[in-house]
Amino acid sequence: MKDGIGKEFIKKTQHKFMGPPDQSKGKPQPPIELKYDTTKTIINLPAPSSITVKDMDLRKTIENRKSVRKYLDQPLTLPELSWLLWCTQGVKEVLHKQVTLRTVPSAGARHCFETYLLVNNVEDLQSGLYRFLAVNHQLEPHNLEDPHIANKLTKACLDQSMIRKSAVTFFWTSVIYRMKWRYGERGYRYLLLDAGHVCQNLYLAVQNINCGVCGVAAFNDEEVNQIIGIDGVTQFVVYLATVGKVR
Repeated sequence: MKDGIGKEFIKKTQHKFMGPPDQSKGKPQPPIELKYDTTKTIINLPAPSSITVKDMDLRKTIENRKSVRKYLDQPLTLPELSWLLWCTQGVKEVLHKQVTLRTVPSAGARHCFETYLLVNNVEDLQSGLYRFLAVNHQLEPHNLEDPHIANKLTKACLDQSMIRKSAVTFFWTSVIYRMKWRYGERGYRYLLLDAGHVCQNLYLAVQNINCGVCGVAAFNDEEVNQIIGIDGVTQFVVYLATVGKVR
């Protein structure tokens, strides 16, 4: 591998190298959400306003933030999963069918992430892979057919057993053109910042439901992309996090 590739990335994504983005050229904006398979049974999640979680003092929540890699063999409930999805990618408002205002910040409100879930132990959900449909707060069954998908993803994540032993593992993928349409190559910087915003919200939100979380950046990119079923170019995994019940 070429030495100094990180330095090259920082240099070539400086603002002065941006050039005119496609937005300024009048090219159409990419959709705010990927299409889904309408032949599948879409799961309506409990509305965020209907979910009750325990109150947490903000200072205490921040002080208690930590990574947790071992979880109890207890399931999350569907309302608890709904809470975590709303806290990490929840849509508060859609403006002119072109912009989403969410529970996390994003450069230019681009929100280039799609959330995939490896469900291992959630009440009322079959184990397997799902995609969060953020606009309507729903789940799309993405791959429930492969009984070995948890083991495959664990192996692709360098055999970190917490992937398989979590109640649920979040996989955040970037649909890069949503960001590049406005920011060009500099958009690659912004999506990495956005990933931090998303995962930090998860670290804080789990405490309201007696769960722990661990962010994970160590994985084989090509293998994880292939297992999820994305091309690794126009859409690719950026970050993931395991979640499970703790004492």
